[in-house]
Amino acid sequence: MLQAGVELDGMAVASIGRGMLALVGFHRDDTDADYEYIAGKILGLRIFDDGSGVMNHTLSEAGGGLLLVSQFTLYGDARKGRRPSYSGAMPPGPAREMFDRLVAHCRRLHPVVEKGVFGADMTVNLVNWGPVTILLDSGRLF
Repeated sequence: MLQAGVELDGMAVASIGRGMLALVGFHRDDTDADYEYIAGKILGLRIFDDGSGVMNHTLSEAGGGLLLVSQFTLYGDARKGRRPSYSGAMPPGPAREMFDRLVAHCRRLHPVVEKGVFGADMTVNLVNWGPVTILLDSGRLF
């Protein structure tokens, strides 16, 4: 990703240059072990090109930033009917606390970590390169 940012009411809240934008949703049964697993995966993925153009570098090796944005709609289940059910998503209070712990954990492990505003209607901007999109699940369902 070449750049990403978050705006709230037309004002910039967070932005990064080259790096990763991670849209993060929490399942109602997630624990600290889940966000720790996801943080390790995000920061350990070898998805940045090396000198030979091979995806071989981690975010840290590539010198990129990380932008974390909470997104409960990732748990939208649209298998029945036409209106997604969000019953699998963690309720807002505990999800906010877990998101804050995820951000703090990532900041301990990586020097450039920005975040969106939990629960806000934000404008998320992304200039993707590749594009490369990876799904991660702490339940290891995929």
